[in-house]
Amino acid sequence: MIGLLISSFASAVSIRSLAGSYQQAALLAKDNGKSSSFVKKLEFKHRLRVCNAYPYGAALDVFRAKEKITDEPMKYKDCREFDIQLLMDDKLQFKVGEQNIGTFSVATMPENGAILLLVISRHDTLSTAVKFDSHIFANLVSAQLATIDTYKGDKKSNLRIEDIPTDDKTAPHSEEIMFDSVVAINPGVYNTVLYNKKGIVEKTLNFVAKNSEAYTILRIGVEAQKGSNYPEDIIVFPQASAVFTSVSMLLLALFLW
Repeated sequence: MIGLLISSFASAVSIRSLAGSYQQAALLAKDNGKSSSFVKKLEFKHRLRVCNAYPYGAALDVFRAKEKITDEPMKYKDCREFDIQLLMDDKLQFKVGEQNIGTFSVATMPENGAILLLVISRHDTLSTAVKFDSHIFANLVSAQLATIDTYKGDKKSNLRIEDIPTDDKTAPHSEEIMFDSVVAINPGVYNTVLYNKKGIVEKTLNFVAKNSEAYTILRIGVEAQKGSNYPEDIIVFPQASAVFTSVSMLLLALFLW
């Protein structure tokens, strides 16, 4: 049986960035008394991952300054990725129609390929004020998993990751994952299971972990003191098809055989 987790990177109320800054070095060569650089600066690619965990009836759009980066408004529970080069002090505005409901300021971005995860959610159960959670995924070979609890209310739940056995005789291996943490996970097909305080399963989602991919699990919902309640739920992103992965693994096995 293969263990689920390789190692734990970080666990804190506020998720910290795993990616560090890379120092750039220029190497010079002399040719006929003239200095010339024979090493070019690498062009790094950033991706912005936005997840809408803000329980509200209307969808929202995302802007960088005056530039609208969403083709269509993002509905509640929607996650999307945008290929944009983010710079320090960039302002990301979230709007419902013409109304600005929140602005996130980019404090820093690493000088290497990275994914900035940005989650918008409710600040509390009373008001409609917003809260932002962010994390910068390191550029690693192993699969990474970041969990964020955006649920607002008194309900308590635990999150567990369970592998899916290849036969009926083997019991699934299960490990609890703390919310607001970042871990590495082995490639494979898993169930994300949300348990209530009595140990009863509230929600199960299947996802496929692949090397070099960064995954996000969100606990969402609100027990609103005013307005509509939104039930507890979980989001997994990205969520590849387990059927597709199983077929791919079978084809690979046949090819190697």
